[in-house]
Amino acid sequence: MKRTTKISEDLQKVPKVPKFTMKASDTIFNDPIHGHMELHPLLVKIIDTPQFQRLRRLKQLGGNYMVYPGASHNRFEHSLGVSYLAGCLVKTLDDNQPELNITKQDFLCVQIAGLCHDLGHGPFSHVFDGLVIPKAKKIKVAKGLPDDIPEKWKHEQMSVLLFDDIVKSLKTENKDVLKEHGLDDKDVIFIKELIEGAKTSEWTYKGRDEDKSFLYEIVANKQNGIDVDKWDYFARDCHHLGIRNSFDHKRLLKFARVCKVNGRNHICFRDKEADNVYDMFRKRYISMTGYQQKMGYIIDIMLAEALVRADRDLHEGKPEDMLMISEAIKTAEDYSKLTDEICEQILSSTADNLREARDILNKIVRRKLPKFVGEARLTQKKFSKVVDLDHGMKDKNPIDYVYFYSKRNPPKLLH
Repeated sequence: MKRTTKISEDLQKVPKVPKFTMKASDTIFNDPIHGHMELHPLLVKIIDTPQFQRLRRLKQLGGNYMVYPGASHNRFEHSLGVSYLAGCLVKTLDDNQPELNITKQDFLCVQIAGLCHDLGHGPFSHVFDGLVIPKAKKIKVAKGLPDDIPEKWKHEQMSVLLFDDIVKSLKTENKDVLKEHGLDDKDVIFIKELIEGAKTSEWTYKGRDEDKSFLYEIVANKQNGIDVDKWDYFARDCHHLGIRNSFDHKRLLKFARVCKVNGRNHICFRDKEADNVYDMFRKRYISMTGYQQKMGYIIDIMLAEALVRADRDLHEGKPEDMLMISEAIKTAEDYSKLTDEICEQILSSTADNLREARDILNKIVRRKLPKFVGEARLTQKKFSKVVDLDHGMKDKNPIDYVYFYSKRNPPKLLH
């Protein structure tokens, strides 16, 4: 009897070896939100730099810590969580669609971008770029002082500068640090593009070709706002605020798929996940109304006012006993010194030029806050004209920019 060997059948029985697996050199972080997170050695090198460790001294929710006792978490742990989720999403896409040709370099770059996306936040997070810098710019113009603050300055710009500074410092210790992990200067460009997100319809990006456009939607999604940054801070903020989180990012992650829409690769979601996506945007809306609780908003305004009063760049002659605040955005070195601890520096100072700022901060500490004097009830007609709480895309409805796929039909918009 002739015996034959079924090589092809035997090979089909061999399980596929995952491309992105944990290595012995990876470091495990135990996170209260995501559990045990494995992070690549290069990520750990970045984490162990002073520029990144600075994030331990920046409250995630700014002045809301003064209102919600549990909101003590920092940008540090959020950034680790975003990096981890970025890796999870890339791995899911690669496992389900190997034809996407996602490389190990792509995987690592997206994780680094997630890790470094918030490097540029200032004291009390959005208080700095949302209130302090615009007010400082306005005062400079009014006083006729030299105005070198960029128009619409955002923390993402500083994130890129600080990331450059980290790369420079790592290369000073080991000039081949990127090469040893399979990365080059083009990958550095790619990471910085990921931090800022792809904003234009025309492909002008240098880090990757247009067939990898979906990678630009993972950390900072400028198309519809669905990104791992939000997935982490929804879960993390709700955990620390004691608010129930109805949005299930783990489920949405499982149903993510890359589809070609209008000639470009986009991350799409299964049509049956539409309610989950709606929940995500609804959670952002509810969270924003919670974050903007009147006492929290009052404290944010007072913190911003204190920092503006303490800013020597807004005064003739720039008194030396005042603090360099708005002018610190010029360099990564100066900006690295700006953290929430600036308030402790003001409170412990005896400088006469810091008295006004000190008085404001003392009022916050002693809860001597402006009183709520009244409210107005709005009719439905007035409500639609007056109240403007958006979903992160100003006057646009982000759900109109989310593509869903089904088992039988090509991806489409749900209207």
